[in-house]
Amino acid sequence: MSEKPTLNIVLVEPRIPQNTGNVARTCACTACRLHLVGPMGFAIDDKKLKHAGLDYWHYLDISYYDSLDEFFAKNSGPYYYFTTKAPQRYTDVQYPDGAYLVFGREDAGLPEALLAANQEHCIRMPMRDTCRSLNLSNSVAVGVYEVLRQWDFPELLDHGHLRDYEWK
Repeated sequence: MSEKPTLNIVLVEPRIPQNTGNVARTCACTACRLHLVGPMGFAIDDKKLKHAGLDYWHYLDISYYDSLDEFFAKNSGPYYYFTTKAPQRYTDVQYPDGAYLVFGREDAGLPEALLAANQEHCIRMPMRDTCRSLNLSNSVAVGVYEVLRQWDFPELLDHGHLRDYEWK
């Protein structure tokens, strides 16, 4: 991709401030846009949220919505719905510029009516059938890095430097 594409991360009604803080940090480090859809289970100034992502908060491109209806009214997709109930894997999708990766509440996921109406865009991460789900912030990180891998990590530093040594 010649110009940096845009990746959007959407958290629908998040409940755990530390998860949202960790997702915010992932978004800040990868230049993803973050969309928070309410109602949320905490205040945006919650200490736990800020502690998890505070020193990265100023790097965020973040938008807030009161409801899923408001979010859909203001954004046009394409949307990819992450759910443990999906029929296809997240790695089977080619994500276009402007993609929205949509994640549901930690305790309930996304509304089933939304999933049923968008089956072709519902995706899952393979896991053992004895486990309910991965942690929300881990799921977001896995999804973000799959998309960025497909896009060849645009404008992201792909090498590091040792503090006291030099790489050979």
